[in-house]
Amino acid sequence: MNNNLITYSTAIGIKIMCSTVLLSCLIGTQSVYADKQPLHTVERVELDKYLGVWYEIARKPMYFQNQCARDVTARYTVNENGNIAVDNRCYNENGVLQQALGEAFVINPPFNSKLKVGFLPEAIRWVPIVRGDYWILKLDENYQMALVGEPSRKYLWLLSREQHPDTELVNEYLNYAKSIGYNLKDIIRTEQTEP
Repeated sequence: MNNNLITYSTAIGIKIMCSTVLLSCLIGTQSVYADKQPLHTVERVELDKYLGVWYEIARKPMYFQNQCARDVTARYTVNENGNIAVDNRCYNENGVLQQALGEAFVINPPFNSKLKVGFLPEAIRWVPIVRGDYWILKLDENYQMALVGEPSRKYLWLLSREQHPDTELVNEYLNYAKSIGYNLKDIIRTEQTEP
């Protein structure tokens, strides 16, 4: 009888172990394939609601922002030509203001969820090279929180209208980024100190 009990226990143990391994493989496969799937944006963006000041809450490392230590903001306004003026600001480690002025161009009107952004000098911004993708991946209905990325999933920004948004909401957006294939092991949480 003890041999039957041992055999039965061993069989159950093997089934549990196999199930665990299979489940781990399935979960791993899902995350591996998430970054191979096409990246989708929100369905539609009303640009007039998107304009204004956004505070950076988190980002993946980006060489243009290597000097940014804290208080990273983006201000979007409409240019005379109908495109979007971009005014990115931050402070470096020494407290010196850093500023980058650019222009964003909608590439999927009337949906307005995919843009190209360039930071060339104003006189040559019409040159279509050296423009980065700016895709709005997740946006709440009140335009208070936005997740912005690009097709390769190398860069990502979490933006908010508030300097210190609710932690649960931040985690919801970052978890969404993971679910669509972003690796967030190198995510940078932005310090916001300005009142």
